[in-house]
Amino acid sequence: MQRLGHVAAAGLFVVLATLNSSGYRYGASDQAFYIPAILKQLDPALFPRDTALVGPQARYFFVDEIVGSAIRATGWPIETWFALGYVVSLLVLYAALWRFGQSLFSRPEATWALIAAETLRHRITKTGVNTLEGYFHPRVLVFAVGVWAIATYLRGRSLLAIAMLIAAGLLHPTTAAFFVVFLVPAIWVTDRRLRRPIGIAVTLTLVVAGWMLLAGPLADGLTPMDGEWRALLGSKDYLFPASDWNAGAWLANLGTAALAVGTLGYRVTHAIARPREEGLLAGAIVLLAGFLVTLPLVSAGWAFFVQLQISRVFWILDLLATVAVIWWAVDQPSRRQPARRAIVPALAVLLVVISLGRGIWLAIVTHAERPLVSLTLPHDDWTQVIDWARRQPTGIHLLADPGHAWKFGTPLRYSGRDVFLEDVKDTAMAIYARSSASRVIERQAAIGDFDTLDAGRVRALAVQYGLDYLVIDRDLPLPETERLGRFRIYALR
Repeated sequence: MQRLGHVAAAGLFVVLATLNSSGYRYGASDQAFYIPAILKQLDPALFPRDTALVGPQARYFFVDEIVGSAIRATGWPIETWFALGYVVSLLVLYAALWRFGQSLFSRPEATWALIAAETLRHRITKTGVNTLEGYFHPRVLVFAVGVWAIATYLRGRSLLAIAMLIAAGLLHPTTAAFFVVFLVPAIWVTDRRLRRPIGIAVTLTLVVAGWMLLAGPLADGLTPMDGEWRALLGSKDYLFPASDWNAGAWLANLGTAALAVGTLGYRVTHAIARPREEGLLAGAIVLLAGFLVTLPLVSAGWAFFVQLQISRVFWILDLLATVAVIWWAVDQPSRRQPARRAIVPALAVLLVVISLGRGIWLAIVTHAERPLVSLTLPHDDWTQVIDWARRQPTGIHLLADPGHAWKFGTPLRYSGRDVFLEDVKDTAMAIYARSSASRVIERQAAIGDFDTLDAGRVRALAVQYGLDYLVIDRDLPLPETERLGRFRIYALR
């Protein structure tokens, strides 16, 4: 019966998480980086021009190699693997939250409340990260593994917890690294026998990291971002907290940290903490201190520290704060009296009802135009353009509205063909290299206002950058190759 109960609860968790993410969509948001990187793994001849843009970010991740190998081994399409990855991420998160809650709460009903609370997708203020995504993102899977690693640590298996995070780091290294930074001081505090090997491992890690930054493959990471580079990234309001965060953002994030650290400190000092919980207190303090200590380096624009996006440690602190709220509400000793025990399951039920109501509202009102589950790209005029481009010879160079990904819903690079400029994702990838930033800045200046682009400027761009086709939704005096719904495709050579 217990297994059946978990199967039903896990299924409900997946449904609620999906509803609160406004449904599942293949090809959404950050997949604008991952999908082209995977296509490149499957066919190295793709993106002869755009590899210079995608490559600097791809060097930090192995998800493209892993998914590419899985596709070659099974023959399953990328759409199937991403849908599978999405479901697996949520199931791992469910199991991890259960183990984590069981290690901290005195009653299982409080754990159910934690699981229900985590279906309420929300943005961690001014960090560029959401607690859940409506598509497969390796960051969410690694976060789930990280929560499981914390639960593993709480059960006394510290080395296994670290090994899990090292393996998960192949998918999303920064998220895994934040969990390592959280767990290493926790293990140091609670496992005296491991202090010597931990000290050696940390020293070696720092030596290797120092070499990589000073003379190795990351040597450009200690170069301060110049004003032009920083100006390009101005729309990314989560990169420079000192200048970009308003008072509300500081209050939200530091308040979350204070609640997490304060509650753990209260439990430890009042001798009501669960075993090894003092390690969580140490880890939370180190995470917060790490953010504050590196803040001047981020503010100075040192590229490596900006690229780490260290403010995302507040995602872990947000989880600990959620645990704290549930503990104060229903699980602290004064709440365990027989007359109050009904409050515990009532909170879990209330959170499920809130999550279900919010999810249904998002699905049928806020985003009524979207299907609840979309396993492939939508079938519309724009994806007809993408299908057309996919059938063209490898190496063609396409010019389209730089805002096409958010205007029409899908990046043109999903065709596997080079694209002159895609503003949103190209700017995001420009975080990882000055050369990428220079490329984006140059091309933004060259194209100017796309809505006023005329045939003469198009021809000049085609000569300068080797463009083969223009995709546009208005008539121009150029040789038309194809008309797909509202879009015209003009040959430029």
